[in-house]
Amino acid sequence: MATPAVGSKAPAFKLPASSGQTISLKDYLGKHVVLYFYPRDDTPGCTTEACGFRDEIGTFESSDTVVLGVSTDSVGSHQKFAAKFSLPFPLLADEDHTIAEKYGVWVEKNMYGKKSMGIQRATFLIDKTGKIAATWPKVKVDGHVAEVAAALAELA
Repeated sequence: MATPAVGSKAPAFKLPASSGQTISLKDYLGKHVVLYFYPRDDTPGCTTEACGFRDEIGTFESSDTVVLGVSTDSVGSHQKFAAKFSLPFPLLADEDHTIAEKYGVWVEKNMYGKKSMGIQRATFLIDKTGKIAATWPKVKVDGHVAEVAAALAELA
């Protein structure tokens, strides 16, 4: 499935979260949402990215924005990862990759000649009306949080 286009309605979701709640996109109508997809809890790039969002959470919160991380890891894995790095935002468990598919980020990967399906690191900025305001379909971790914050500042 293709990545949703800027200006289109963000695909709805309802997923269990590290907070113990079930979170759906409609819970955040009236707020901006940074929805970031990442491959695995507690791996180097994913940890760097999560900690980047953690370190800038004040910037996002002051812009009436929630940050949500999504991977195919379990709620239990998310809880350990969030606790280990003091992540102040929910991590959503998309264990059957349904939501990753809706956002076009469930892709074939080729690691050392071995092909497998997995999440392509990507971020979506969703505006207060539930529309996609910006996308980063192939995220490079270094500098990414600053790019998202800059795009958010343009929305405000």
